Amino acid sequence: MQKKKTVADLRTEIDSLDDRMLELLNQRASLVIKVGRLKAGQKSDFHVPSREREIYERLIAQNRGPFPSEALKSVFREIISASLALEAPMKVAFFGPKATFTHMAAMQQFGLSAELLPQKSIPAVFEEVEKGKAFYGVVPVENSTEGMVSHTLDMFMESELKINAEVLLEIHHYLLSRTGRMEDIKKVCSHPQPIAQCRDWLAENLPNVPVVDVASTAVAAQIVSEDYTAAAIASELAASMYDLKVVRERIEDQVNNYTRFLVIGKKMAEKSGDDKTSLMFSVKDEVGILYHMLEPFAKRGINLSKIESRPLKRKAWEYIFFLDLVGHISDPLIAEAVQDLKGCCQFVKVLGSYPRAK
Repeated sequence: MQKKKTVADLRTEIDSLDDRMLELLNQRASLVIKVGRLKAGQKSDFHVPSREREIYERLIAQNRGPFPSEALKSVFREIISASLALEAPMKVAFFGPKATFTHMAAMQQFGLSAELLPQKSIPAVFEEVEKGKAFYGVVPVENSTEGMVSHTLDMFMESELKINAEVLLEIHHYLLSRTGRMEDIKKVCSHPQPIAQCRDWLAENLPNVPVVDVASTAVAAQIVSEDYTAAAIASELAASMYDLKVVRERIEDQVNNYTRFLVIGKKMAEKSGDDKTSLMFSVKDEVGILYHMLEPFAKRGINLSKIESRPLKRKAWEYIFFLDLVGHISDPLIAEAVQDLKGCCQFVKVLGSYPRAK
């Protein structure tokens, strides 16, 4: 009869597996260094987003459990992040400061081994990448309840940077204070977007408390860390970073509250097989123009996932359009549709083709 294993026996087996994983991680790191040397010799990019996605999808498809697939992705995100740091410092600018949701999106995309550089404005993020001080930038572009971030869209009118990836982050807002007590709150601070996303909750639970707009959720947390009578609407990360207590968690009005972030860089991303393309264009003012600008995509069966208009600041009552479609600009049908679109536009600009966020 086989002897039943004790906790000590099982822990010994776990230690043995940990030792093997450590050995394999170092073998993997050695190969990454060799790849980095080859890339340097060929002057090719050391980071290829489509390759990273390919690794995640292959491993998740092979995963038989019980280790959860989402956790598997998190583990390999950090392995890949640390591996990239061996090849070259991965500098990523983001719309800061730290503990904002953009900071969280940057960490989700690039892992903890990347050198994340907080910037004071969205134009500053673009500038850091354009000047080569950062390899990528991360900026917010859209919230599922409050709509588009106009500053980000405006920057694409002047910049030649390309969208390399998108990040979808589920947003949960926390009410934070020094004391953790509702009765101590005399004012609430946050960025206008989170305030709007928690408007109903604030009206019901803190109806007579003034709400103050500040530059970011992290700035709100910083203010509250020095004021016992104030509360901040911010992330759970901000609570730990600024030593605040959670008064109430998940106070957003909408359950499905997501923000979409864009990763910007100097080059177009390679085709991954499940891509999205973003365009910016301005149409001529004539009868039936909306029909004509959509026709090239409709007749080719191309799925348009979003269309947004913004006023063209140089001239009153004229607009610029932002359009997202499913597919890569290198796909023949999409390339043909974009070429046709140019016939009814004053200009067309491809902002990027990049892997679709899951």
